[in-house]
Amino acid sequence: MATPLVKAIVKILEGRNKNQELTVHFNPTEYAVEYGASFQETPVPGLSNPILQFVNGTAEVLTMDLLFDTYTDGGGRDVSDDTRQFTDMLTIDADTHAPPRVEFKWGVFAFRAVVEKISQRFTMFLGDGTPVRANLSVTFKQYRTIAEQLESPRRNSADKTKQRVLGKVEGFRPTAVTLWQLSAQEYGEARFWRQIAKYNRVEDPRTLKPGDVVLVPPLEEFSTRESLSGRRNA
Repeated sequence: MATPLVKAIVKILEGRNKNQELTVHFNPTEYAVEYGASFQETPVPGLSNPILQFVNGTAEVLTMDLLFDTYTDGGGRDVSDDTRQFTDMLTIDADTHAPPRVEFKWGVFAFRAVVEKISQRFTMFLGDGTPVRANLSVTFKQYRTIAEQLESPRRNSADKTKQRVLGKVEGFRPTAVTLWQLSAQEYGEARFWRQIAKYNRVEDPRTLKPGDVVLVPPLEEFSTRESLSGRRNA
């Protein structure tokens, strides 16, 4: 059974044109979604390569080419009247004082974003120079509010106990080989290495070697233990 044709649209989510839907002339032949992450390089004396520490994720980027044609079915009218609705999504909205958030939707695929960039190229003209065919190269950058991001916390962060194998390559970075390196890698500061040693009952950190398993507790574990210790010594 043939699947019914669904036209791709761009819906404006805020501002003076809120809920306005812009329909493309032709569905894109393809689109690309780019994913990324940001890492900080920490040089460590004695190592040939720096330690890579995850900083944050980056916004997803959606790119595509959209074809607009007013020569075949549009009676030869100026195609820029149609493409201007899309390029206007880059202008500052009087209500929000910023370009509006939008949603690109095509069937089951939806992408909430801001329009980061549009490159417009006219490819066909009437005898008087009126453009009747254009191609828009559109770049959407994912936009998520702080509230939306807080609803999806990081799965592996400093507020959870983790298990690390010293020297093992995990993801895009090797696990540290000393406790102070591990502390810097997990918490952003090397000063918590003693607490990691105590948590793992390691009397001499120099006895640790690549392949040993170390538990990395949440930072709140340190503050709780220090608080209880202070009460007992008071």
